[in-house]
Amino acid sequence: MIDGFGISMQKFYEDIILGYLNAFSQNPMNLLILAIDVIIVMFLAVTIIKFAKNSRAWQLLKGIFFLVIANVLSYILQLRILNFLLSIVMTWGVFALIVIFQPELRRALEQLGTNKFTKFFGIDKDIQTRTKEDIYKIAIAALELAKTKTGALIVIERDIKINDIISTGIEINSEVSPQLLVNIFVPNTPLHDGAVVISNNKITAAACMLPLASDTDIAKELGTRHRAAIGISKESDAIAVVVSEETGKVSIAKDGTLIADVKEETLKKILIKNIVTNRYGDERITKLERLKNIKFGFKKKGQ
Repeated sequence: MIDGFGISMQKFYEDIILGYLNAFSQNPMNLLILAIDVIIVMFLAVTIIKFAKNSRAWQLLKGIFFLVIANVLSYILQLRILNFLLSIVMTWGVFALIVIFQPELRRALEQLGTNKFTKFFGIDKDIQTRTKEDIYKIAIAALELAKTKTGALIVIERDIKINDIISTGIEINSEVSPQLLVNIFVPNTPLHDGAVVISNNKITAAACMLPLASDTDIAKELGTRHRAAIGISKESDAIAVVVSEETGKVSIAKDGTLIADVKEETLKKILIKNIVTNRYGDERITKLERLKNIKFGFKKKGQ
């Protein structure tokens, strides 16, 4: 086994490494090909490790690494019987791995043939698309909670970070899901009392404590959740969605103002406008304007 490994490494050095060095000496541009080759290999290695970490293959990979080290040491120390047995295990272990991890291998191959291909390689959706999807999920959760008059407070972080608020709650770090949001606010459960914070397209934390608005012009009938929503929207640029447990009405707090009793479409429109359009739309417009100005400048010079 070790002898074969040594021959393979020697062949790799002669054919690949020396081959690249010879090609580089003939044409320096071949260095770019080498760089691309190395980057792709490193990217694939990191992707495979990340994929393995999320499955039961990770523990086995550590076991394989241990066997390889033991095999090399037994060869160096001339422990021939142990080296012989380890070589047999390593040889037949490949077939055992295919049988044991057949479900994981099949899932990986299926992903290569579907629209999950980009996700498999770590290429995620466009941030605007993801944010819009999250907004629809938040709206679904808010309306479900409103039907049962379940009190809820969901804070969506924007440009100003609210890590001090997040640190007061229980870390979740989960994908945004209407089912999870509804479940968090079920009465008499450990996380229902407090606010959920959504940051970077994740449900970052639950049961977070928010600052209460104390302005005298705020209506006295507003409960603690509404005052907390207004308070966080005053101290940061975050937007808060509140569901009243008394009336089941959905409200939005932004820039220190409460927009009460919003319907489904209004809720979506306000969130999309303030979280997607105003943040990401402006960037696109700015880029387009710069491009137009550059083109206009070239035309002016040509005249």
